[in-house]
Amino acid sequence: MDIALIIVSTLIMIIGILGSFLPIIPGPLTSWIGLLTLHFTNAIPMNKSFLIITLVIAVLIWGLDYIIPALGTKRFGGSKYGIIGTSVGLIIGLVAPIPGGIIIGPFIGALLGELINKNDFRKATKAAFGSFIGFLTSTFIKFIVTIIYLGLFIKTVWDYKHFI
Repeated sequence: MDIALIIVSTLIMIIGILGSFLPIIPGPLTSWIGLLTLHFTNAIPMNKSFLIITLVIAVLIWGLDYIIPALGTKRFGGSKYGIIGTSVGLIIGLVAPIPGGIIIGPFIGALLGELINKNDFRKATKAAFGSFIGFLTSTFIKFIVTIIYLGLFIKTVWDYKHFI
């Protein structure tokens, strides 16, 4: 049973890392669920304060994920259309067989969203750039947190490998 839970935890951690890039999956929270699943094994004891601290961090990052792109968009004069366009562009950029689609998609989506909202191409480009910068910042922070959680996961499993 412990090995099955460790395998499930590993898969959840990988999904958490992917969630750093996909707007549908909350990456750090998903990675935290991987740590929590590891807690349910008999072979690997987990400190409850460790789980609480990592949960608080995951929830804070989840909240910031909604604030940072909005701040970037607002700072550069954007609107809600730019934020929505960024998310739609990201999804299209992920599934479209375009090299660099994950980078180009959010920017083009933000630009189109702002053009729908505003007539001025210059303002729309500036707002799209702000939305894109906010998106990249938020994605980078989520990715770093999920990688740190993965490192903690690997270290914990490695430390107790002889009990498995």
